[in-house]
Amino acid sequence: MQATLLSILGLALLGALHAQDDIPVQANFQQDKLTGRWYSIGLASSSNWFKDKKHLMKMCTTVITVTADGNLEVNSTYPKGDQCEKKNSLYIKTEQPGRFSYTSPRWGSKHDIRVVETNYDEYALVATRISKSTGTSTMVLLYSRTKVLSPERLERFTQFSKEQGLTDEEILILPQTDKCMAEAA
Repeated sequence: MQATLLSILGLALLGALHAQDDIPVQANFQQDKLTGRWYSIGLASSSNWFKDKKHLMKMCTTVITVTADGNLEVNSTYPKGDQCEKKNSLYIKTEQPGRFSYTSPRWGSKHDIRVVETNYDEYALVATRISKSTGTSTMVLLYSRTKVLSPERLERFTQFSKEQGLTDEEILILPQTDKCMAEAA
């Protein structure tokens, strides 16, 4: 019985590791074209914080710039209550173009970030595997250059999120807002 359980757990772990390697990265990724202002249109996550907070979430803005050493500075501004919160992150480039790493200074979690697909001037689909001491979670973001995105792009986001094992309850098209949009620079 115990050997069977260990075998099942081993296969599950192997499957999870294999699934992580199956996340594609944009072919011929062009980092300089990803820079500029984006709106977060969709967010999907298997994390507990998302499940607790998703009813409060709204669209936000993200500005991406390339640092002198080729990493990405990612600055997001989002409404939180009656205030505008800012989050600044530095995504470290890896040997694979379109793939980045980030370690949260607050939580110590490790993030494997991949630009899955983009046409640079309309949308970007980004997948992240987050590892911390309590386990791993998946997050998928849908960015848009405008506050409105075609139904086909929204459907692609939903489809891709489900391919990553996320459920309908873990997928959110963020409600539009004008709050904090002017503060983002």
